[in-house]
Amino acid sequence: MNILFVGDIFGSAGRHIVREHLPHVLETNAVDLLIINGENAAGGFGITPSIAEELFDLGAHVITTGNHIWDKKEIFEYMTVPEDSHARGRRVIRPANYAHGTPGFGVYQGTLPNGQEYAVLNLQGRVFMSSCDDPFRKADELLSQITAKVILLDIHAEASSEKVALGWYLDGRVTAVLGTHTHIPTADQRILHHGTAYQTDVGMSGPYDSVIGVETELVLNRFLTGMPAKFEAAKGNPRMCAALISCDGATGRAHHIQRIMMGE
Repeated sequence: MNILFVGDIFGSAGRHIVREHLPHVLETNAVDLLIINGENAAGGFGITPSIAEELFDLGAHVITTGNHIWDKKEIFEYMTVPEDSHARGRRVIRPANYAHGTPGFGVYQGTLPNGQEYAVLNLQGRVFMSSCDDPFRKADELLSQITAKVILLDIHAEASSEKVALGWYLDGRVTAVLGTHTHIPTADQRILHHGTAYQTDVGMSGPYDSVIGVETELVLNRFLTGMPAKFEAAKGNPRMCAALISCDGATGRAHHIQRIMMGE
């Protein structure tokens, strides 16, 4: 079974580069399951229902998010659906360790046309980020309720140490632990001892002539003067970053992970 995870789509440049490359990447690698992190897809901050629909039309089975999920208010209603709903909004998930009662869900369990069951989890880190529940204990809780063997976790976190620790903690219990949020791809992809594919950060699908997606001059001015400014998504040098994982569908154990970075 082949799984493609596309890293944080940032703004229109990110959406453009993903549209350009995704069809041939899916075909060339015989991808069975496509997961996209879309939390920055709307101008670099949040995601809208129309953009979510666009990503589903590209073939996404699940869209994961992170700390910017609530930046566009119209997403609230789109994600407020029953747990057993077949609406596409049910397949946009937010970190599961957010407070009880927030819109949406933190895990999605599905079945592919060939009968293969899978689950996608979304968690957010606590180090250097806004308060949320313990991602380690939340992972334990969610895994106790999941029957699928193929399980992918998007850990949206700032600290590399927290992501690495979660990878080791879940080794052998999930198919892949993939980091998002920092927008910088890391070169530490590997298969851990008990069959879990791991990468600290998949990287951003967006403009790399920028400061993690934002126009460079705006960020430099903030650092040099300390004055507030409205950040705007950059557009230069877009690249699609992704991770390709191959696993045994019967056991969920991964046997290969590959970094992907593709420019225009």
